Amino acid sequence: MAATRTISRRRRILMQNLTAYAFLLPAGLLIFTFGLFPVTFAFFVSLHRWRRFPDEYAGLTNYHQAMGDFAFVLFFWAAAAALILGGVLLWRVLRQTLSTERSGILYLLPGAINALAALLFVRWFALLLPVVLDVPRRLRGQAQTENLFVRELFASFQFPEVADAASLMMLGLLAALVISFGISRLLRSQDNSLLWRATGGTLALGVGALVMQLTLETINLAVETARAEGTELPIWSQIILISLGVALLVGAFIVWNRAVNALGERNFLITGLAAILLALGGYLLIAELPRILVSADANMLSGFSVTIMYAAIAVPIQLAIGLGLAYLLYQNIQGKTLFRMIFFLPYIMPFIATSIVFTLLFSHRQDSIINHIVGFFGVPPQKWLLEPVGVGRLIFGPETPQALSGPSLALVVVIIYSIWTYSGYATVVFLAGLGNIPGELYEAARIDGASGWQVFRRLTLPLLSPTTFFLSLVAIIGTFQAFTQLWIMRTPAVGRTMDTVSIYIFKQITDASPNYGYGSALAFVLFAVILLLTILQNRFAGRRVFYG
Repeated sequence: MAATRTISRRRRILMQNLTAYAFLLPAGLLIFTFGLFPVTFAFFVSLHRWRRFPDEYAGLTNYHQAMGDFAFVLFFWAAAAALILGGVLLWRVLRQTLSTERSGILYLLPGAINALAALLFVRWFALLLPVVLDVPRRLRGQAQTENLFVRELFASFQFPEVADAASLMMLGLLAALVISFGISRLLRSQDNSLLWRATGGTLALGVGALVMQLTLETINLAVETARAEGTELPIWSQIILISLGVALLVGAFIVWNRAVNALGERNFLITGLAAILLALGGYLLIAELPRILVSADANMLSGFSVTIMYAAIAVPIQLAIGLGLAYLLYQNIQGKTLFRMIFFLPYIMPFIATSIVFTLLFSHRQDSIINHIVGFFGVPPQKWLLEPVGVGRLIFGPETPQALSGPSLALVVVIIYSIWTYSGYATVVFLAGLGNIPGELYEAARIDGASGWQVFRRLTLPLLSPTTFFLSLVAIIGTFQAFTQLWIMRTPAVGRTMDTVSIYIFKQITDASPNYGYGSALAFVLFAVILLLTILQNRFAGRRVFYG
């Protein structure tokens, strides 16, 4: 009787798990189809010479073309990070199993088999994809029939290398399922977290090893090529120096935090001086970075400089305007609902229409509306979207250094457009944040005699920090990805002074001779920069967020 109940209970648990996975399957397919697959496919393309059709494997050539020797540094430490992550995950599995359940160490075997099966699937897919994408080229010169494409598509799966990879993949998947199920039944554990950790750790080790192998092969090839040309490529010394510089800067940050929290003036001075020395040493070592970027794509670096100027000016201004408008609209004034709608309208209007309107407003003609407005203040008519000169040189003269010339006047017009568009969105979100602040706090502050500025500075701003953090994060990501307004408002007369990284990537894949491999590599470089900025913002600004 007890055995019957045990079997019934296991069957019920199995059915519950199958039902849960059945409900999750559609979401998983959507995530894979529209999320994971495009990203992995873009990375696959970035490793090849890819014009209109897939060409030969290029490794890190596209990334080296974009970032110069700095690409080697980044991929070396990306591989090292994956190896370290895999080691940490496996060490946690071992530590947990040795401290609680020694038999749980058996999860390492199915974890390794699962990771191997995943890598075999990636290998099969990487071999199949170029063959499938080459179908149109294989059909050239053949009589077009209704089933020709379908027949050739299915024939792609029968190519010898693809079929062999498929056989290994199926064998690996079968072994992973059998061994994982067998170990789970043997250990009679309902908690499979150790299995997933072991799989993730082994997979991270495998990915790290593959990326490290790819990086080392590319580095050795570059060094041999440089030696054949009679020069030396000090890539390893550059990797070591830049890595030490980053480590010193991180150490300086940690020591400085201890100096701020140190008790006593003497401890603060000693710890602060140590932090300054570490930061100075890190800066001297990272000074190798400009030299390593000499061979990088100058147009890409120019695009990043334009993007950074665009974000650095637009984001603070639109957040400040949004906060000011929200604070005013939060007061007890007449018609504030109407004003909220008016301020939010630019955000919901089509970008194409509003961009064209701004193009007409900021026309270079002397009778344009903006030229009439600035003429009222004694400013001569400007060329606006046709002006490639920086605003610093327009104001202080052509002798102004290039570093101080600032963004071009054409880019300033786009910045004004972005501020006009997104300030209303920031206003609405700030209003929602102000509505979550309890009114009792304002009453208590007024009873204590706080002035309006003190209430705003000491009460409103700290309690709005989660909203400010969210808006700044979204705004920075949005400005780095901005495209529509820039593409519509840019003109050939301003050269590359309006070409952000997104514009440059788009031009790489839409020119008469598109370079999809290089464009995909540039897209991943942009993704890495946005990811790094997001991590840094979460790491540093996130600490100052007050969640009550």
